[in-house]
Amino acid sequence: MMRKLFWILLLGNAVLLAVIQRGWWVPGEQVLQLGPALHEEMIRLQDAPQKMPAKALPVHARATVPESAPAQVAASQTPPSSLQMALSLSAGTKAGSTPPVCLEWGDFSGPDLTRAAAALSVMQLGDKLSKRQVERDIGYWVYIPPMKNKAAANRKVAELKALGIREYFIIQSAGSWRNAISLGVFKTPEAAQNFLDYLHTKGVRTAKVGERASKLKATIFRLNRIDVATEAKLTAMQKDFAGSELKNVPCTLTR
Repeated sequence: MMRKLFWILLLGNAVLLAVIQRGWWVPGEQVLQLGPALHEEMIRLQDAPQKMPAKALPVHARATVPESAPAQVAASQTPPSSLQMALSLSAGTKAGSTPPVCLEWGDFSGPDLTRAAAALSVMQLGDKLSKRQVERDIGYWVYIPPMKNKAAANRKVAELKALGIREYFIIQSAGSWRNAISLGVFKTPEAAQNFLDYLHTKGVRTAKVGERASKLKATIFRLNRIDVATEAKLTAMQKDFAGSELKNVPCTLTR
């Protein structure tokens, strides 16, 4: 009996020793084994996430991003904002050339027309310069009152030529103005008076300014698509033509 009890205890101790050696049980603790033991020597921590392969990208992403491109899309591929577009347009405007200018200058008739045409021809504007005629119902003229006869009118014309006056016209139609000498017709009284003052500097003393109730043909010059420098020259030139108007007008297309 004692011998059986000895072998039973000896077998129990052997089983208990095997359990402890294999880690299935630690005295004072309960261990639940959920799976195979982890091998710590085979665990490796990743320093950074691996690059996603191209095949794992959505279809639309694979179509626009090459495999060599970084995960973050370059700023140059993003659509420009409204502010960026506005700044770009502003920079383009500053870098571009100044818009062309289109002007009309008039009205001219008589000696002023001759002087204005001569001044514009010196500027050599080519096809940028054109002109048109308009009619006014009432004008002003500078004239020498009617002479006694045609011979007296011819002698006065000779005096005018000697003083350097080349623009004149002897009225020969019947009436109260027969043998009067017209020196120029103007749109405004200011322009007529300005020309009379000019005649006084040349030595003409008998000329006068008067209103002329008739059809007055006048000329307006058009300057199409000129540069800023030419506009500045015309602005300075206009001051020598009292009564004339220099104004901006819409530009027309040129071939």
